[in-house]
Amino acid sequence: MTQLQKTPQPPAEPAPEPTAPAPSGPLGVRPGAAWRGDLAASAVVFLLAVPLSLGLALATGAPLQAGLVAAAVGGIVAGLLGGAPLQVTGAATGLLVVTGDLVQRYGWRATCAITVLAGLAQLALGALRVARAALAVSPAIVHGMLAGIGVTIAVGQLHVVLGGSAGSSVLDDLAALPGQLARPHTTALLIGAVTVAVLAGWPRLPGRAGRRARLLPAPLAAVLSATAVGAGTAVPRVELPSWRLPEPPVLPHASFTALAAAVLTVTLVASMESLLSAVAVDRLAAERPGPPPERPRLNRELAAQGLANVVCGLVGGLPVSGGAMRGSAGVRAGAVTRRATVLHGVWVLLCAGLLAGALRLIPLAALAALVMVVGVRMVSFAHLRHAQRHREFPVYAATLGAVVLLGVLQGVLAGIAVGIFLALRRLTHTRVAVMAEDGRHRVRVSGQLTFLAVPRLTRALAQVPPGADAVVELYGSFMDHAAYEALRSWAAAHRANGGTAELGGRSGRPPAEPAGTHTCRPWTPWRNHHCTRPAAGPAAEHGGGGQLLGGVSAFQRHTAPLVREELARLAREGQRPTQLFLTCADSRLVTSMITSSGPGDLFTVRNVGNLMPPPGSDASCDSVAAAVEYAVEVLRVASITVCGHSGCGAMAALLEAAGSPPPSGEATPLARWLRHGRPSLARMGRIGRLGRGEVALAGRPVADDQERLALVNVRQQLDHLRAHPCVARRTAEGTLTLHGMYFHVAEAQGYLLDESTGRFRAVGAAVPADVV
Repeated sequence: MTQLQKTPQPPAEPAPEPTAPAPSGPLGVRPGAAWRGDLAASAVVFLLAVPLSLGLALATGAPLQAGLVAAAVGGIVAGLLGGAPLQVTGAATGLLVVTGDLVQRYGWRATCAITVLAGLAQLALGALRVARAALAVSPAIVHGMLAGIGVTIAVGQLHVVLGGSAGSSVLDDLAALPGQLARPHTTALLIGAVTVAVLAGWPRLPGRAGRRARLLPAPLAAVLSATAVGAGTAVPRVELPSWRLPEPPVLPHASFTALAAAVLTVTLVASMESLLSAVAVDRLAAERPGPPPERPRLNRELAAQGLANVVCGLVGGLPVSGGAMRGSAGVRAGAVTRRATVLHGVWVLLCAGLLAGALRLIPLAALAALVMVVGVRMVSFAHLRHAQRHREFPVYAATLGAVVLLGVLQGVLAGIAVGIFLALRRLTHTRVAVMAEDGRHRVRVSGQLTFLAVPRLTRALAQVPPGADAVVELYGSFMDHAAYEALRSWAAAHRANGGTAELGGRSGRPPAEPAGTHTCRPWTPWRNHHCTRPAAGPAAEHGGGGQLLGGVSAFQRHTAPLVREELARLAREGQRPTQLFLTCADSRLVTSMITSSGPGDLFTVRNVGNLMPPPGSDASCDSVAAAVEYAVEVLRVASITVCGHSGCGAMAALLEAAGSPPPSGEATPLARWLRHGRPSLARMGRIGRLGRGEVALAGRPVADDQERLALVNVRQQLDHLRAHPCVARRTAEGTLTLHGMYFHVAEAQGYLLDESTGRFRAVGAAVPADVV
C-alpha cells in the first residue's frame, strides 16, 4: 500500500533508557535456575545412559564395564572440552555393528587400539577444520547408514531376547531365526516382552500420575520392570568384573590395509554421528523459549570427540560419539550448560563403583530387548519419506542394503557411488521438443546441453523444414563446446537454405522472447525491472494490462514447468498451511519473498494497516475474522503472525486524524476501516504520557512516531486476535502460538517481537562462522 497521506513528523525521540538487567548466568539464565536445570538434566541422562551403555557393551561382545567407562569418559572429557555444550557423549549406537565385528575379529585389546587411532584421526580432522565438510554428505546416505545399522542391531539382538546368541552376520541371523523362534527360552522371551512393552507404553501413560511417572526415563523403567519380573529365575545376568587397571591396548595382527579400513570406519561413523547429533540437539535447544543457546563449534566438538576416544581406548572403554537420544533427553529435562553433561559422567562413574551389586541383578535379555528397540527406531519412516520426496530413495536403499550385507564403510561407499551416478544422470538428462507455432518452428531444449545430448539435438533440428523460421530456446545453465558447434553449424546451413534461425547463448535465457515479456527470474537478484511494461502503442492503452500479461506469460514459460508438479499435489491433497500471516496490503511487502515461502506454506490475509477488528465489530468487518476462523478451525494452522512495516500509509493517516473527531456515518470506506486502528493510536498516547517503553527496536532507536505507531499497532492487533474465541481456545490448549513482526522496507530487515520485553529484535542473516 503506498502512503495514503503525508504529514510533517516530529523529530525522532531517543530510545528509552534500558533498565539494568538482573544478574544472569550463561544464556541469560539466572545462576540458581541454571544449576537446578543442569542438575535435574544430569540425573535424567544418567538414568538413561546406564542401561543403554550396558546394553551396547553386551551387544558388541565387549566387557560390560566398557560401556560404563565410555559413558563416564564421554560425559566428562567431551563435556568439558566439546564445542556443543548440550550434546551428551557416550557409547556410540551407530558404532555397535562395527565394534562388534572388531571385537570378534581382533579381540578386545586390539579394538581398544583401533579406538585410540580413530580418536587421533578425529583430533587431526578437527585441527584441519573439516567438520563442516562432513555435513555435506547427503542425508540419504547418513540415514541409510543408520537404518542399515539399526536393522543389523535389531536382528542380532532378537536372538538374545529369544534366549540364543547373535550370529556373525545378518544373513546368518535370518537363516537361524526360524529355528530360534521354534525353540525360544520362555523366561528370557517374557523378560524381553516386558521390556519392549514398557518402552512402548511409558511415554503414553495418561493423567497426572503418568506425567509424574514419565520423569523416570523409559529405558530405566523398562529395565527395572524386567528385573522385577525376572527376579528368582535362572536367566543370564549382568556380570561386572572387579575394577582393576586396564590392560594396555595392542595393535591387531592384521595387514596395514585392514587396519586402515577399520580406523577409517570408526572415525567416519563416530564423527558423522557426533556432528549430526550436535546440529540436531542445537536445533532442539533453539526451539525452547528464552535466549538462544550458544551455537555449536563443530571443529572443536570433533577434536573433543577424538580426545574422548583416545582416553576411552587407553582405559578400556567402548568407542564414543555424541548421541541425539541422550542429548535431546538432556535438553528436554532442562539442561542449560555443559555442566549437565559433565555431571552425568560423574554420576555414571560413582554408579559403577558403588552400585555394582545392583547392576548384577539385571537380566541380559532386558538389555538385549532395550538395544533391539533402539535398533528398530533407527529405521525412521520419516527419513525414508524424506529421501523419496527428494528423489534420493535409490541412494538410501543402496546404502541400507550394502550396510546390512557388506558392512558400514562399504555401505557408505555404495551410497556415494549411487549418488554420483544419479547426479551425472540428472546432469546429462536433456529433453528436446520441436513445436510449430504461428508459422514458426520452436525448438525447446530443457536441461544441460552436453556432447551426450548432441545426437538427440541433431535429430530434433532435422525436423525443422528447410526455409522455415526457427527459434531455439535453451533452458539449461550449461552448454559445452560440442553442443555449441552443432547448433552453430545447423544454423549456418539452415540460413543458407533460405530460413531464419535465432540461437541463444549459454546463460539459459531464451534467445528470442517476444517483446514485452518478463526477462527476470524469481531466483535472480531483483532490480528496478521494467521488462514487462509495454512500450508506447496499443498495449499501453490498457494501462498496465500488457505488463501484467507479460508477467503471466513469463510465469507460464519459466516458472509453471517448475511448480506444476507441486501445485498438482496441492490441488489433490488440498491446502495444509502451518501459518496464518496477517500483513498490510502495501505493494512493497511481498510476503513470499520476505518469508522464503512457497505454494501451500502460508495462509495470507492482507488489508490496509494489517488490522484485526476485535469481536463485536459490525458485520462489514467480518471478512478478516472469517479468514482467521477458517485458518484456526478448519486449516488448523499452528501459528499466526501479525506483520507491520515501515512507511505505512495507514499509520500516517491515523496520525493525521489523531486530533480530529471520529468519522461520522457518512465517512468514506477507508476512514471507517481505519477506526480499527484508533485503539493503537490511543495505546501509543498512553505510553507517551506515562513514559513507559512498551515497544522498542533492539539495536537502534525508533525513528519517528509513524514507526512507533506501526510497532504499537502490531501489539494491539495481537491483543485483538486473542480476544477471538477460536484463537483464545487454541492458545489455551497450547496448539497455537502468536507472533509479532515488523519489516523495515528500506533496510530489507525483519524484526521479531519478544512480547516479554516489548522489543523487536532483528532477525539474523547468517549462521555464525565455525570457529574453535
